[in-house]
Amino acid sequence: MVKMSVKYTGEKHCELTHGPSGSQIETDAPKDNQGKGERFSPTDLVGAALASCILTTIAIVAERDGISIEGARAEIQKEMNPQPRRIARLPVQIYLAKELSPDHRKKLENAAHHCPVHKSLHPDVQVSMDFHYS
Repeated sequence: MVKMSVKYTGEKHCELTHGPSGSQIETDAPKDNQGKGERFSPTDLVGAALASCILTTIAIVAERDGISIEGARAEIQKEMNPQPRRIARLPVQIYLAKELSPDHRKKLENAAHHCPVHKSLHPDVQVSMDFHYS
């Protein structure tokens, strides 16, 4: 179990603290929902968590096989549904080294589709993953 805390600091801003490390993140409501868009919104963090989870899960599998994926990156877009207001789509672009063998590519792509954040999302949230090797 991991304890986290959230403090509302005014003007639709919150301060999130990760209990074990003390690391902090601040959020703001997005401009299209009465905020200033000065920081990640809570739904932005869902997208960022998905992309981070994908790369972390890939790294766990890669390291187990003695493969370095240092420099790998992901880009994600969050698309909202207006009514009811919720995340509709999270398309992810994943960039890995072209030197990876076809077998390793398949294994890492499979790992990406099984990251815990992806498995935790509601089935109505459309997640697509495109892999690029360069």
